[in-house]
Amino acid sequence: MRYSAWNVFKEGLRGQRGWKPAWRSPNPQSSYDAIVIGGGGHGLATAYYLAKSFGITRVAVLEKSWIGGGNSGRNTTAIRSNYYYRASARMYEHSLKLYEGLSKELNYNVMFSQRGMISLAHSIHDLELVNRQMNAMRLNGVDAETLSTAEIGRRVPILDISPDARFPVLGGLIQKRAGTARHDAVVWGYARAADALGVDIIQNCEVTGFQRSPDGAVTGVETSRGPIGSRKIGVAVAGHSSRLAEMAGFRLPITSYALQAFVSEPLKPVLDTVVLSPATGVYMSQSDKGGLVIGGGLDLYPSYAQRGNMPVMLNVLGAVAAQYPSLGRVRLLRHWAGVVDVVPDSSPIIGASPVPGLFLDCGWGTGGFKAIPVGGTMLAHQLATLTPHPLAEPFSLDRFTTGALIDEAAGSGIAH
Repeated sequence: MRYSAWNVFKEGLRGQRGWKPAWRSPNPQSSYDAIVIGGGGHGLATAYYLAKSFGITRVAVLEKSWIGGGNSGRNTTAIRSNYYYRASARMYEHSLKLYEGLSKELNYNVMFSQRGMISLAHSIHDLELVNRQMNAMRLNGVDAETLSTAEIGRRVPILDISPDARFPVLGGLIQKRAGTARHDAVVWGYARAADALGVDIIQNCEVTGFQRSPDGAVTGVETSRGPIGSRKIGVAVAGHSSRLAEMAGFRLPITSYALQAFVSEPLKPVLDTVVLSPATGVYMSQSDKGGLVIGGGLDLYPSYAQRGNMPVMLNVLGAVAAQYPSLGRVRLLRHWAGVVDVVPDSSPIIGASPVPGLFLDCGWGTGGFKAIPVGGTMLAHQLATLTPHPLAEPFSLDRFTTGALIDEAAGSGIAH
C-alpha cells in the first residue's frame, strides 16, 4: 500500500485494520545474486539501488541484530556537503541532492529539514578558515555564505555573542541547504522500498565467516542462520568493518572509536538551525520532539563500546553551558555512543577489497549518516558492474598504496 493522505484517512475510518508490515521477515535462501552485510542505512540503500537502478532483486541484507540498531540509530542526524576537496564535495553534494528528493522517491517521510548549518568563528584565525572554506565550497559548486556576529545573533538568539563571552563569536559560515533528517525514518524508508522490490531483509543473522573458492574468491558467508551463497558480497558495517576484514583475511587502515551524543528533555522551540563550534568541537540542533541533540568529539581511545563516559560528558556539556547560558539548567534525557570507523585521512573507503568478490563501503567516521544515499549508490554500482562508480574512484583502498590521500579532517571542523 502506498502511503498517502487518502489512505491515512481511509484507515482511520476502518479502525487501522488495513495496514501491513512495512517489510517482510523471510527465512534466508540458500544463495543470492548479491549479499549486503549490514542492515543500517548504507546496507539498505545499497540493496534498494541494486534493485531499482540495476534490476538485481535476488539480494539479501544480513543484519546481526535489528534493522537500524547500529550507528544509524545512534547519530546526531546532521546532513551537509561543506567539504574542502573537490572529490569530497562532489560526493557529499550528490548525497545531499538525493536527500532532497528522498521522501518522494521512497514514499516515506524521512523528515528532511533543510534548516541550515552554521560553523562559528571564535578567533581571527577561525575567520580566515571560514573564508577559505567558503571559497573552496563555492569553487566546488556548493552553496556557502559568511555571516557577521550580528547576523548569527539574530539566527541563534540563545547563543552568547557578547564581547566578554567565554567563546567570542567573530562571525561564521552557513550552508543553508544543510539540515537534519529523522534517522529511523531514513532506515525504515529504505527497508520498506527495498523489500517492495523483492529484497530479503534478514534480521538476527550474524555473519561468522566467509566461504572461499580455491582461487581465493568469496562464494558465500557463514551465518548464525546457516550458510548463504553469493559471489558478490558488500560490507557496510561501519565501525565493525575491520572485524569483517579480519574474517576475510586482510587488514583495513581503520581504527574504531566511540562517538558520544546526548539529547535533552523536550523544550519549546529555541534553535531552528544546526550550530557547530570548532573551538569546542560541539554541535547542536533541536529535534522535532523538542530535545536538543548534542554531539562532541571522539573518545581518544579505540573502543567498540556503545556507551559514553564522564570526561567527555563534562567537556561537551560544559561547552554548551558556556556558549548557551540559558540552557545551563536543562536536563539530559539520553546519552549514548556509536562506533565510528576512522581512516587516517578522514575519508571513506569505497570499492574492491583484496578478496575477489568482496566489496567495501566503510571509513565514513563521523560522516556516515549524511552519506547514506550516495554510499548506497556507489556500492550498488560496484556490486552490479564490478567497476567503481565515478564518484567513488578517488576513495579506493589503493590510495593508501599510491599516497593519493584526501585529508578531510577539516570536514569535522578541524583545521588542515
